[in-house]
Amino acid sequence: MSKIRTRPTDVTGMPGGIPYIISNEAAERFSFYGMKAALAVFLANYLGVLGGSDMSEAKTTSYVAFFTLAVYFTPLFGALIADTFFGKYRTIVTLSVVYCLGHLCLAFMGVGGVVGLWLLAGLGLIAIGAGGIKPCVSAHVGDQFGKNNQHLLPRIFNIFYFSINFGAVLSNLLIPVILKWAGPHWAFGIPGVLMTLATIFFWMGRRKFIHIPAKGEAFLRELTSKEGRNAIGKLLPMVLFVGIFWCLFDQTASRFVFQAERMNRNFFGVEVLPSQIQAFNPFFILVLIPLFIFVIYPFVEKRIKLTPLRKIGAGLAIMVASFAVVALAQEAIDRGETPHVAWQLLSYLILTAAEIMVSIVGLEFFYTQAPKRMKSLMMAIFLVSVSLGNAITGLVSIYIQVPEVAISESAHPGHDGKLGSDDDLIKANDVIRSPVSDLLKDGADRVVATYVANGKLPLELADLPKDPWGNPLRYTLQHAKKARVTSDGPDGKNKTQWDLGITLTLIEDETAEQGTWLYKAKSEQGMLEKTELDPENPLKFTYTAGGGEKLEGAAYFWFFTKLMLITAILFIPFAILYKPRTYLQGGDEDDIEAATEVH
Repeated sequence: MSKIRTRPTDVTGMPGGIPYIISNEAAERFSFYGMKAALAVFLANYLGVLGGSDMSEAKTTSYVAFFTLAVYFTPLFGALIADTFFGKYRTIVTLSVVYCLGHLCLAFMGVGGVVGLWLLAGLGLIAIGAGGIKPCVSAHVGDQFGKNNQHLLPRIFNIFYFSINFGAVLSNLLIPVILKWAGPHWAFGIPGVLMTLATIFFWMGRRKFIHIPAKGEAFLRELTSKEGRNAIGKLLPMVLFVGIFWCLFDQTASRFVFQAERMNRNFFGVEVLPSQIQAFNPFFILVLIPLFIFVIYPFVEKRIKLTPLRKIGAGLAIMVASFAVVALAQEAIDRGETPHVAWQLLSYLILTAAEIMVSIVGLEFFYTQAPKRMKSLMMAIFLVSVSLGNAITGLVSIYIQVPEVAISESAHPGHDGKLGSDDDLIKANDVIRSPVSDLLKDGADRVVATYVANGKLPLELADLPKDPWGNPLRYTLQHAKKARVTSDGPDGKNKTQWDLGITLTLIEDETAEQGTWLYKAKSEQGMLEKTELDPENPLKFTYTAGGGEKLEGAAYFWFFTKLMLITAILFIPFAILYKPRTYLQGGDEDDIEAATEVH
C-alpha cells in the first residue's frame, strides 16, 4: 500500500507517471490496431472456413464501421463511471481486464461453439474495454499536469499520439502476415497478449500517478450546471464536424484495403499485403509529428496566429484532397487498369497531415475546454465524434447494398409473385434460368472472346440487345479481373433485387496461395473450387439475381469527398463564432491533497 497524490505537483518538468502511461498506450494500441488490421480481411475471407459465411465488401465495411462505432460510443459510459464513482485509474484497470477477455474470445473463434457468438462476444467485450478506457487514459494524461508545467501539454499530447502510432505501425505490418500464414487464432491471440502487457505496465505506475478522485455528486452538479451545459453545448457542433472526418478516415481499415487488393503493391520486388498498407498512416504520424511541431507550426505562426480551431479547420479542408486522390485511383481501377498503391500512399500522407491537425489538436482542445470535474466526460464526447462518423459509414454501406433474390433449386415466382408467368426464376447447377438468361450468356461469351483476343477485359461492350422487358442490357467493368453483364429485370429499374446478370471473374491459380493458413484450411474441408485453368475460357461465370451496390467504384469515394468538402466549408463560421475558455486541474478548494490507499 502507498499514499498517493490527488493533485498535480509543483514540478516544472514531465510528471513521473508519464512513462507508464506512454508504454501502456503503445502496447494497447498495438493490440487494438493489430486486431483491427486483420478484421476486414478476416470477415471477407476467413469466416467461411470457421463455420460462418464470408461477407461482401459492403457488408464487411458496415460491420467494421459499427464495431468502431461501439468502440467510440462506450467512452461515454467509461467517463461517467470514472468521474462519478471509481476515478480514472480504477476504471482503466478494471475495463482493461474486460478488454483482454475480448481478445481471448476472438482467438478462440472456431475452436468450439458457434463462430458468430465468439465473434460478437469478442468484439463486444473489446468495444466495452477499449472504449471505456479511452477517455480515462487521455484525461489521465492531462491530469498529471498543473499550472507550473501546463506549457508541456501540447508536447505530451503529441508524444502520447506518437506512442499510439508507434504501436500501430508494428501491428499493422505484423498481424496481416500472421493472419495469412498462421491463421486467425494467432492473429487475434497476439494482440491479446499485448493488451495483457499494457494492463501490467499501467498497474506498475500506480504509485507515480496523480490520481484525481471521482467527484461523485460534485461531478453531477457541474454536469447539470449552467457552466457544464454551456461547455458541452458549445462543443456539440464540433462533434459533427470532426465526425465527418472520422467517417472518411476509418475507411482505411475497410474500403482502402479492398481497393489495395486491385492495385500494384510491389515495392522493390516485394509484394506487400493489402491490409499492410494501413501501416503507412501511423508511420507518417511518426515522421510528421516532429515536422509539424518544430517546422510547420513555427513557420506558419510567424505569419498567422495558429489557434486550435484554425488547425482543425485546415485539417478538415486537407482531408478533402486525401479522398480525391483515392477517388482518382479508383477511376483508373474502374477502367481496368492496375495503378500502383503509391496513389494510396499519397492519400495516406495527406490524410495523416489532416489527422495531426484534427485529432491531436481536437483531443487537447476538448480537454482544455472541459470544466475540472468533467475531463473524462469531455474526452468521451470528443471520441463520440468517431462513433458518429462510423455510424454514417455503416448506414451508407447498408443503404447501398442491393438485396439478392433467394432462389431455391425449384422455381421462384419472380417480380410478379406468380409461378408460371414469364418472369419466373429457376436455379439449377448454379445457373439462374430466366427470360433473359440466353441474352446474358451471349453477352458474357462476347466478353470472353474479347479477353482471349486482347488479354484484358473490355472497357465497353457495344450494341448490346434489349431484354424481354424492353431495356438494353448493361455491361460494367469493375476492375481488371472482374466484369458483369446485367439486365434491369422485369421491374425495369437498375440497382434493384430484380436485376439479372452474369458476373465474369478471371480464374486464377489457387495453388499460388499454397502454404497459407487459408489454403490449408479450405483444402482440409474440401472448400477449394479446383477450377481448371482453360486458355479458351479463362473467366468464371456467376449468375446473379440482385446483389451488388448502388454506389460503386469511384462514385463511392467521390460521394464521401463531396461530403467532406461541405463539412469543411460549414466549419468556417463555427470556428469564427466559437469563444474558447480554458480549464486546468489544480487551484480550487476541491483539489486538495488527500491520503488515499492504492492496491
